[in-house]
Amino acid sequence: MKTAQDFMLEIPVLKYNDQITKARQILRDDRFREVYVVDAKKNLLGYIDLTDGLRVTATKSNVTVEGFVKEAPIVGPEDPIEQVAGKMREYETDSVAVVDPNPRIIGGVLLSDIFPVLISRNELHGTVAGYMSRDVTSASQTDTIQKVYTMIVESGFSAFPVVKKKRVVGLISRRDLIRTRRVQSVIAHHAHTTIEAMMSKDVVTIGPDEPISSAAELLVKHDVSRLPVIEKDCIVGIVDRHDILSGLFSKRPQR
Repeated sequence: MKTAQDFMLEIPVLKYNDQITKARQILRDDRFREVYVVDAKKNLLGYIDLTDGLRVTATKSNVTVEGFVKEAPIVGPEDPIEQVAGKMREYETDSVAVVDPNPRIIGGVLLSDIFPVLISRNELHGTVAGYMSRDVTSASQTDTIQKVYTMIVESGFSAFPVVKKKRVVGLISRRDLIRTRRVQSVIAHHAHTTIEAMMSKDVVTIGPDEPISSAAELLVKHDVSRLPVIEKDCIVGIVDRHDILSGLFSKRPQR
């Protein structure tokens, strides 16, 4: 049986009085969507995520992470990966903290690492249409960075498909914003720079009538976290790792 310790890795940790700019530096790494926060005795306080890292736009700031900390999902090193995934689903995170009894953090497990194992050990039934989210908020390639920044911070969504004449031409995510260092300057000065240059243009898509197992395989093959769902050249939904986790755990029938 695979457990948390089989996938545990050393994960960056912040102190509660570290500045938010330090958090942004860590979150620019493609591996991490959350970073964990500890107190002076190294006890786990919680986590902050990419959206929190975007909230303070100044390139230099004395704002600390303490005011952004949220309750973190935690597991023990011996917990099976199904339990680990269940915690991620419950908290809607892409990682969990692995703790000792104190609870001091001793590592972390990433959803991207356990997802291939989970789908190989569990049979997926039904089509993409039965799993996908249909309420899709999209952006336009002519939207400004300021506008998309506001959309991400206010909505809590991690990414938006970029649409031109109802066709998907890209994807813009929190990651795209936080790893582009000039974004803070653009936002602070209310510049009218558009997202076209920073959006991801190589977008993997799937159809609503495709087997959900095919969607899971594409997520693993391309190491992406979400797929726009396209029907007759138009976007009709989004399916991501969490949608598939929800199906695995609920065992609900999918059409």
